[in-house]
Amino acid sequence: MNDKPALLNYPALNRRKFFVNTVKATGVLLLSPLVNNASVIINVDEGYTAGQIMDLFINQVPGGAITGTVDTLKSGNRDIKVTGVVTAMFATIDVIRKAIALGANFIIAHEPTFYNHADDTVWLANDEVYHYKADLLKQHNIAVWRNHDYIHSVVPDGVIQGVLDQLQWEKYADQKIPEIITLPATSLANLVGYVKEKLGIEKVRYIGDPAQSCARVLFMPGAAGGRQQILGIGQVKPDVLICGEISEWETAEYVRDARAKGDKIALVVLGHIASEDAGSEFMLSWIKKNIPSLKVTRVKPGNSLSFM
Repeated sequence: MNDKPALLNYPALNRRKFFVNTVKATGVLLLSPLVNNASVIINVDEGYTAGQIMDLFINQVPGGAITGTVDTLKSGNRDIKVTGVVTAMFATIDVIRKAIALGANFIIAHEPTFYNHADDTVWLANDEVYHYKADLLKQHNIAVWRNHDYIHSVVPDGVIQGVLDQLQWEKYADQKIPEIITLPATSLANLVGYVKEKLGIEKVRYIGDPAQSCARVLFMPGAAGGRQQILGIGQVKPDVLICGEISEWETAEYVRDARAKGDKIALVVLGHIASEDAGSEFMLSWIKKNIPSLKVTRVKPGNSLSFM
């Protein structure tokens, strides 16, 4: 960990950047074609199993398999012959039904299927919603693979890359730390309006002066946590932190106090799904590039919450 830039010497941004310097130094192409490793060469004539597709992706991640990862099969098994793939942020019941309608039996989801980080289902043993969903997957022989740790570990981070592509911010992102974005200066109001339009967000929560000028952005999608967000603000010194979700008693209160102190800082909270859903587009593109003969569809679960 000591070879990272000083900026990354804390948990906020270094979690998935372990291999950045090594890759840049060696010129290794991480998202290489199908024959990256002989152990995952797929016989096209025989089709693909869920396990082969998983292994192919994992093989392209620096360092390979991750110990203790949550990126496991949540239903089905590795030997299922894949008839089609659906990429989605969540394997919701609606997403599962769409996969069935598409004739797809392999869902690659970014977040948990059963309502907790580890997809532990012991506590749901008597829950009717859990059983309905699990039975639906079993009935249609659908494999669900969570791809969270691995997609965040490719270089560049697949979720970050997907969102930057959707926002058309690739050219503004720092080459070593793409979470740091330097934009042409604009007002906070204009910045929020642009992000809402590009990401299809109805409303966001924010702290700041809508007229304040914003150029330096720290983008932290998902749920990085208050400590990581606050440490990120302290080290990056952005004009605005754009994040997925917050604990209101942590980051929001820190930003409120920072502004009372006189700091020029704003906070924009997109929502977890809105901030990471574009990672499903990255996965769709990855399948098309690496296994072009396989039918793949991105299904957007939409926001679970509505605004009144």
